[in-house]
Amino acid sequence: MYKAKHILLLLLTALTLASCGTTNTVPITGRKQHLLVSDAQVLSLSNQQYQQYMKTAKPSTDVAATAMVKRVGERLAQAVVTYLNQHNLGAEVSQYKWEFNLVQDKEANAFCMPGGKIVVYEGLLPYTQNEASLAIVLGHEIAHAVAKHSAEQMSKQMRAQYGAQALNILLSQTGSATSQIAQDVFGFGANSLLRKYSRDNESEADYMGLIFAAMAGYDPNVAVSFWQRMSQGTSSVPEFFSDHPSDAKRIAAIKSELPEALKYYKPQAAVTTSSSKPATTAKRKTTTTAKRKTTRGKTTAKRK
Repeated sequence: MYKAKHILLLLLTALTLASCGTTNTVPITGRKQHLLVSDAQVLSLSNQQYQQYMKTAKPSTDVAATAMVKRVGERLAQAVVTYLNQHNLGAEVSQYKWEFNLVQDKEANAFCMPGGKIVVYEGLLPYTQNEASLAIVLGHEIAHAVAKHSAEQMSKQMRAQYGAQALNILLSQTGSATSQIAQDVFGFGANSLLRKYSRDNESEADYMGLIFAAMAGYDPNVAVSFWQRMSQGTSSVPEFFSDHPSDAKRIAAIKSELPEALKYYKPQAAVTTSSSKPATTAKRKTTTTAKRKTTRGKTTAKRK
């Protein structure tokens, strides 16, 4: 009798889990995903995890590099928000409260939490080497947030691992159980982020990240050389490659996706990576001189 009731409960749970939740369409790719958690739940949990992490993280003391991370991040965020608004996804925009941080950590890593909280580790910068390559990384991380991959993984864990407990979370939003799922998905360790995305999620983020970078005016072609540097410069697989296809497959996929990404690419004026006052002054002088020469040239041509 007990066994029959137990089986019936599991069947009812499975049916409830299948019928609950919402169907979401991933921007850019158009892929459908069934989510058992709401945006509000994910944002609340991710913000808790993020605040926890930032309490232990040490902000970078490199002023120029910090300014670069903020500059590239803001440019990407603006491009993503513009795209979402243009495609009637304005409701999605309201959930993003963008923050851009560079922290002291030798690991080659970066992450973006749901809600637009972006963190870059200093150890990544020797591999990026330029703003365009940094945009490829941040585009990839922003894509995880835009595609709601955290919510997707939480939903999968609810179905696969928690059964009746997942049903209880959905109905009563039990804090402790929900927090445990969040920890499993976001997975913060000691001063590092262990993200648990599937290979499909990672590949989707690669593709979307290329397009986001291109939308922001960064050349997506640099993605190939960047990932080649990442694969050659590390003796062991870093967390950044966690659950991702092999280096060769990843680079091959990116090469095949570049023609589509280039459709969104409109080059913008180069931005200096220095934030010092002398460099700014020098830039102004050069620009002024250039304008004067151009004006004189045009005036002379007109007189002729």
